[in-house]
Amino acid sequence: MELFLLILFLLAVIGLSSFIHHFLPYVPVPLVQIALGVLLASLPLGIHIPMEPELFFVLFIAPLLFHDGKNVSRHALWKLRKPILLLALGLVFVTVFAIGYLIYWLIPSIPLPAAFALAAILSPTDVVAVSAISSRVKIPETIMHILEGEGLMNDASGLVAFKFAVAATVTGVFSLAQASGSFIVIAMGGLAGGALLSILIIQLKIFIRRLGMEDVTIHMLIQLLTPFVIFYLVEHVHLSGILSVVSAGIVHTIYRERDQSPAMKLQLVSQNTWTVLIYILNGLVFVLLGLQIPSVISEIFKDPLFNNWEVSKYIFIISTALLFLRFLWIGAAWKWEWLKKEIKMPSMRAIGILTISGVRGAVTLAGAFTIPYVLADGSPFPQRSLIIFIAAGVILVTLITASIFLPILARTEKVNANEQRKEMLREAKLRTIDSAIRSIRELMNDENRGAAVSVIASYNQIRNQLITENNKNSEHLKILETEIRMKALDAEALYIETLKLEGKIDRETYYLSEEHIQRMRLAVTNRMRFRRLFIGTLAKRSVLKLIQLIMPKSQQQLETRQAQLKKMIQLKMNMAKAAIKSLNNQMTPENEHVYLVIIGEYSEMLTKFKLAKKGADSAHYRDLQRELRVKAFQAERDEIQNLYEEGEITTDIIRKIRKQINIREAYWMEESSLHSH
Repeated sequence: MELFLLILFLLAVIGLSSFIHHFLPYVPVPLVQIALGVLLASLPLGIHIPMEPELFFVLFIAPLLFHDGKNVSRHALWKLRKPILLLALGLVFVTVFAIGYLIYWLIPSIPLPAAFALAAILSPTDVVAVSAISSRVKIPETIMHILEGEGLMNDASGLVAFKFAVAATVTGVFSLAQASGSFIVIAMGGLAGGALLSILIIQLKIFIRRLGMEDVTIHMLIQLLTPFVIFYLVEHVHLSGILSVVSAGIVHTIYRERDQSPAMKLQLVSQNTWTVLIYILNGLVFVLLGLQIPSVISEIFKDPLFNNWEVSKYIFIISTALLFLRFLWIGAAWKWEWLKKEIKMPSMRAIGILTISGVRGAVTLAGAFTIPYVLADGSPFPQRSLIIFIAAGVILVTLITASIFLPILARTEKVNANEQRKEMLREAKLRTIDSAIRSIRELMNDENRGAAVSVIASYNQIRNQLITENNKNSEHLKILETEIRMKALDAEALYIETLKLEGKIDRETYYLSEEHIQRMRLAVTNRMRFRRLFIGTLAKRSVLKLIQLIMPKSQQQLETRQAQLKKMIQLKMNMAKAAIKSLNNQMTPENEHVYLVIIGEYSEMLTKFKLAKKGADSAHYRDLQRELRVKAFQAERDEIQNLYEEGEITTDIIRKIRKQINIREAYWMEESSLHSH
C-alpha cells in the first residue's frame, strides 16, 4: 500500500511540475522536476526510494530509447552518419581518456580505472533533456537530427566503456585489445539481437491479426511490452540492451511505413499511450534524480577528506572540461568539413549550439548508481559516493548551462529588432484570433448557429484589421470588401425584383425595400453622403414620433401598423437569406476571411429579426453568445501560452496580448450586462 501511495505521490509531483512550467516556461521542465525532487527529499516526509540500477535501466532507459528509435528520422540518421559516429564513438572514447586522466590528476584518491569509469559514464548525452530545453528554442533541424542520432548511439558506447572501466577497477585487470574486441561484439550483437527479436514480435502481431483478432488492447499490450522484453533478453546474453531497443524501434518504424492496412484506431491509441507513458517516465527520471541529491550531498559534505567548496570546484572543473573538449572536437570536425557540408549556418554559432547541447541526464545517473559497493578483494569501491555526487553535479551544471545559453545561441539574427517585434506581435494576434474562430466552429450546432456566426464575424473584423495594418494590400482588401458588400446588395435587389415580377409584393413595400437598398449602397460607396442622409432620416423619425405623441393612433391603426412591421421583417429576413446564399456561392478559400465578416453581419441581423418576429426574449440568444465568447477567450489564452512555451513570442508580447484579451473581455462583459438589464 505504501509503494502504491508513493507512486501516486510521484505522479502528482510530475503533474505539479507541468503546472509550474506553465507559468514559468523559460525554466525547463527537467530542472523544475529535479528541484521538486530535492524539495521532497529535504522535507521530513520519510520518502526514500533506493536506486536499483538494473531495474532503472529496464523500467526507464529501455522504453525511452525504444520510443526515440521509433521516432527518429532514418533518412537523417543515414545522411548524417559521419558526424553522428564522430560524436557517438570518437568523442566518447576521447572523453574517456582525456577526462579520465584529468579526474585522476584532480582527485588522486580516485584510482585511474575508476576515473576512467566516471569519465565514461559522463560521456553519453541525453537527447530527452535536450528536447525538453529545445521545445522553446528554434534549433536548426539538421543540428537536432545530429543530436538525436548522437544521443541514441553514444549511450551504448559510453556504457560499454563504463562497464569495462568498472570491471578493471574491481578486478585490477584490463586489456585494451580484449576490450576493443568485446565492444564490437557487444555493440553489433545488441543491434542484431534487437532487430531479430523485433521482427519476431512483428510476425507474432501479424499472426494474431490473421486469426481475426483486431483487438486494439492486445496489440497495444504487445507494443508496450516490446522494449522491456527485448532489453531484458539481450542483456541476459551479455550484449548491449540499449542498442537492441534502439534498433527495435527503427525496425518497428520500417514495418509501420510498409504496412498498408494499419488500424487507424490502433495508431491513435498507440500515439496517445506512448505520449503519456514517455511524459511520465521522463518526469520520474528527473524527480528521482532530485530525490537522490540530498542524501549524496550529505554523505559527501560529512566526509572529512573534502570540504564543500573543494567538491563544488571538482564539479565545475569537470563540467567545463567536458564542454571545452566537446567544443574542440566539434571545431576540428568542422575544419575537416565533416560538419560544414551538412550544416548551412555560421560556424561558431553551429559549433556553440552543438557544444552546449551536450547535456548529461538519465543514462549518466543510472550508470553511476550501478557502481558496485566493494571490489573483488572485499574492500570498498574507492570514492563511490564522490563519483555519484560528481555525476549528479555535472548533470545539473550541463542542464542549467544549456537552459541559459542555448536560447541565446539559437536565436536568429535580428535585422531590425523593432520591425521584427511588431511582426511577431501581429502574427501572434492572428494566431490567437484563428484559434478562437476554430474553437467556435467546433462548438457550432443548429441551436447556437446564429450566435456562433455572430461571434465569428466579430473576430473576423479584428482579423481583417490586423491584416490591413501596415499591409501593402490594405487598399486592395478595402476595395474587395466594398465589391462583396455591393454583390450582397445586388442579391437583395434581385430578390425584390423577382418578387415584383411574380406579383408577390405590393408597390409600397417594393419602393420601401428599394429605398433601403439604395441607402445601403450609399453607405458602402459614399460614407459622407450616407451620414447626412442618416441624420436627416433620424430627424424625420423624431418628428413623426412627436406627432404620434400629440395625435395617438387608434387601435385599428396600431394593429395594421404591427401587421405591416411583421411583413417587412419577414421580407428583410428573406432578403438577408438571399444575400447570404449568393455570398456563400461566390466565396473561395482565398477571400473567405472577408466574405465571412459580411455573412456574419447578415446572420446576426437575421437572428435579431427572428427574435423580433417571434416577439421572443433575446436572453437565450445572449446566453448562447456568452457561452461561445467564454470558450473563445479561453482558446485565445491557450494559444498565446502555447506560443510562449514554444519560444515563438517574448515575455513582453505575451503580457501585451493578455492585457488586450482582458480588455476586450471586460468591454464585452460590460456590454452584455447592459443588454441584460
